Amino acid sequence: MTKALINGRLFDGDTILNGKAVLVDDGFVREICESADVPNDCDRIDLNRQLLVPGFVDIQVNGGGGIMVDGNTTVDSLTALAKAHRRFGTTAMLPTLITDDLTAMQTTAEAIRSAIVQNMPGIVGIHFEGPLLNIKRKGIHNQDRIRPVDEDLMALYQSDGLGVRIVTLAPETVPSGTIAALTKSGVRVCAGHTAGTYDDMQSALGEGLAGFTHLFNAMTPMESRAPGVVGAALDDDATWCGLIVDGHHIHDATLRAAIKAKAPGKMILITDAMPSVGSDMQAFDLYGRTITVEDDRCMAEDGTLAGSHLDMASAVRNTVAGVGLDLEEALRMASRYPAEFLGLGDQRGRITPGYRADFALLDDDLQVTKTWIEGSDT
Repeated sequence: MTKALINGRLFDGDTILNGKAVLVDDGFVREICESADVPNDCDRIDLNRQLLVPGFVDIQVNGGGGIMVDGNTTVDSLTALAKAHRRFGTTAMLPTLITDDLTAMQTTAEAIRSAIVQNMPGIVGIHFEGPLLNIKRKGIHNQDRIRPVDEDLMALYQSDGLGVRIVTLAPETVPSGTIAALTKSGVRVCAGHTAGTYDDMQSALGEGLAGFTHLFNAMTPMESRAPGVVGAALDDDATWCGLIVDGHHIHDATLRAAIKAKAPGKMILITDAMPSVGSDMQAFDLYGRTITVEDDRCMAEDGTLAGSHLDMASAVRNTVAGVGLDLEEALRMASRYPAEFLGLGDQRGRITPGYRADFALLDDDLQVTKTWIEGSDT
């Protein structure tokens, strides 16, 4: 039976509309119509004047619900991970494996491959963050597992059946042609954990570099005579930048300036979430180090930030309340723009006929009260 979502406000990916109903059939949006024109035979779902928005798309999820994406990843743990983030409106994600050994990477990839074959709700690909990083900008990554590129890594990155693939690497650490080869095989390569120069990034862009991982964090800053990685990211109109808007990773004023400088539609909200998100964990283990959760941030014993304790709904709220962007743009940064970056913009990130019925419902405080994937209330 056709479902009709009625009596709500609708953000369709462009603007907020009133008095509209969304008709859903077989997991897709069939029609947007006036509330008065809803057919009598529809199953009506009252949204109680709340805001219906496209489901959030998170391209960088290290963990959640007590689960860490690591060498122990299974289909069951991915199910729990996706479910934990679904509470916060995320309907599509890339589980993200930080720097690890080849066996752990292969195990995670196989779990992702199985999840995609099984059409697991919410899992659309994989993000390999490392191990091709610069030790000088390693952040929380284990420097003993950071290593040069080899045939086994390239074969894994380029393997089929993994959905959308992102590889974060430090361009200055890989041989010329590496980024071009990955890009040719359909991988979206992002610069991150890099001590590279502006010129290094220009070379990488020439090979097809697609974006920049958690802009400002673990990369060369922009200076007056040395634009660095940040300068290259803001200067280029074609690439995308991920932003961790949690009040800890980047100052709000820095965010405002960067968003003004970057080409429109190219800034993406990410969580970089750790296992504590969606759980009551106060501490967890990472590479044998104890990471504590305090003041809504994840930190190692030396004060190094270790991912984040951030969900996508909170990122949207922070972008509106802290950074000062309008709600519509914050929502686009959480849904439409990341979907476009992943090449999924023809099916996700908007509420319009023909698109997947992946929605989040927000109350007046921008808290998620309900989430749908393919029209099913999850």
